[in-house]
Amino acid sequence: MIAPIDMTLDELREALAGRLPAHAVFDGWSETALANAAGELGVPADRAQLCFPDGAIEMIDAWFLHIDRAMVVKLAALNLKAMKIRDRIRAAVLARIDEAAAHPDALRRAIAILARPDHLGRAGKLAWRAADVMWRGIGDSSVDFAWYSKRATLAALYTATMAAWMDDDSEGFADTCAFLDRRIDDVMRFETFKAKIRPDPERLFSPARFLGRLRYRMQQ
Repeated sequence: MIAPIDMTLDELREALAGRLPAHAVFDGWSETALANAAGELGVPADRAQLCFPDGAIEMIDAWFLHIDRAMVVKLAALNLKAMKIRDRIRAAVLARIDEAAAHPDALRRAIAILARPDHLGRAGKLAWRAADVMWRGIGDSSVDFAWYSKRATLAALYTATMAAWMDDDSEGFADTCAFLDRRIDDVMRFETFKAKIRPDPERLFSPARFLGRLRYRMQQ
């Protein structure tokens, strides 16, 4: 195992990411929190600061990436192949929320920072990354337009569910789970509706099919 003092900045950033939220609860996403996390590793505070040149927003980014990786480990332990797609999505969203909710006050502070107007772009990127990791974690391999639409839909679903979690004081976050189930139902109904109104490929004009029929008639 590499000693903290010998770690590259990327390795140190990853090592600090899981320790930061415990200190952000008391000190916010600040240099003080970072210095305390670095102290746990025996690393000078000024070296730790090199890992996060943009300050709080990069600390949050690193923690969210740490959450994503932990979520993937949880999903890998499930028998996903035996689950319906809606159940896979539910499992992924709840696994990520469960990881994030281990430090609820730090998470609330992080969300407050991401909600600032100057950080909305970064917040969108983090939501997209989370959705991408969730889809890949449950076995999605799409590469066409569906790749984008799936991630946009899941990012919106996850963001809405996190907002519900913020106001949830029910036991075991039962209200959040119920909210998630309703939103998944909405998405599934919409996908079914799209499938019903999607034009029949056989009824769309096809130049190749037209020329084939024309050639057949000429040969009669």
